Amino acid sequence: MPQEIAISINNVSKAYTIWRDPAARLKHPLLNLAGELFPPLRKKIDAKLHGLCSEFYALKNISFEIKKGESIGIIGKNGSGKSTLLQIIAGTLQPSEGSVSVHGRVAALLELGSGFNPEFTGRENVFLNASILGLTRKEIEDRFEKIKAFADIGDFINQPVKTYSSGMAVRLAFAVMAHVDADILIIDEALSVGDAFFQQKCMRFIREFIKERTLIFVSHDTAAVKSICNRAVLLEKGGMMAEGSPKEISELYLENLYEAQQGESKIEKTTKINSFSQPPQKREVQNFKDQRLDWINHTNLRNDIEVFQFNPEAAAFGKSGAKIIGVQLLDASHSPLSWIVGGEEVVLQIEAECHENLEAPIVGFHLKDYLGQILFGENTFLSYHDDPQECHSGDKLIAQFHFQMPRLAKGNYSIEVAIANGTQHQHVQHHWIHHALPLRSDATSVCSGVVGIPMREVVFKKWE
Repeated sequence: MPQEIAISINNVSKAYTIWRDPAARLKHPLLNLAGELFPPLRKKIDAKLHGLCSEFYALKNISFEIKKGESIGIIGKNGSGKSTLLQIIAGTLQPSEGSVSVHGRVAALLELGSGFNPEFTGRENVFLNASILGLTRKEIEDRFEKIKAFADIGDFINQPVKTYSSGMAVRLAFAVMAHVDADILIIDEALSVGDAFFQQKCMRFIREFIKERTLIFVSHDTAAVKSICNRAVLLEKGGMMAEGSPKEISELYLENLYEAQQGESKIEKTTKINSFSQPPQKREVQNFKDQRLDWINHTNLRNDIEVFQFNPEAAAFGKSGAKIIGVQLLDASHSPLSWIVGGEEVVLQIEAECHENLEAPIVGFHLKDYLGQILFGENTFLSYHDDPQECHSGDKLIAQFHFQMPRLAKGNYSIEVAIANGTQHQHVQHHWIHHALPLRSDATSVCSGVVGIPMREVVFKKWE
């Protein structure tokens, strides 16, 4: 197989025998034996055999190649054959027909706790799984502390895995997988469990991994597929329906999902792109309140966003010429918030202290989702580029960003903050904290998309 090909899948099918009833499973070998002993009765016996069982194809004639360094997403509805295909690639399941050629060491995270012996401790399972994936005992011993630190499950590392939560099991499985020097990484939905910090730690690892190595990623989260994959495959009822860019395949998946529920679309599909005949006119922007906010806030659709404590020990980097010492969300009267309701006015306050002289400090932030994708952000440069707030060693700085909090879809989020010195495009980062302020959206009125933007007005009436 050419070196540039990591995985080659050739006409792979996987069939399962579906028995009519438990007795049929017993009758089948007996009738087969009768057919061999009495050849004249073969046709009648074959007719009876046909009624005892049927074949179900979980996969049918799947063929494609994955190049080294490529990140491919596998998308499809439940029952489309995604997990079956991954198990065949990982070698834990044999195809009924066709072949799979894999070039390189494979590490797979297929199901919660898959490959773990529930009676063994976490430590014992680390040695067991890592040895299965090709590491020697000496290599595992050398890497054990790093695996333990990555999993971050504390003293549970010495407890039986059967006592673990699903999130803890995934933490340990991913930690092992991240330290076995795999050439090919296979992940099947497992990252949907776990807390925000661990999800983002995994995404940072994946983003580094895919710079040089191969990833196969299965998820119903098309945003995640579009974010980390450069190609995608759509499976439907065990067959390969389409292959292309993650954006195209995600859109096709969405169309098929709705058509399966509502029937075939009656709108002709087109690739025509509409354009403005005239540039949009600018209009004055005024502060406003979402007209529906009062009603929403008295229903179970209220977007309750929990605000956790600033975490000064979160993963960070920088030259240390300045340090972030405080991050909090405040209300309009500058009182600290432990909960926010989406759509309300808030103030993000970032405090920093200078450890050396900075001629043009810049303070900024990003709000990121659990995948590490930036939803929005801002910094002080544009507002103060003509009036830099020079500071000296020992000085303290405070930056406040006033904005209307968008409504967030349910899930985990975090605000990362930073202080730098220089300009927007040329600066030195002195302190960047990845997950400085964790947030969690527990309830929401967001019906689609990542965030809900407060509406000045929504009008819906008959055309007159």
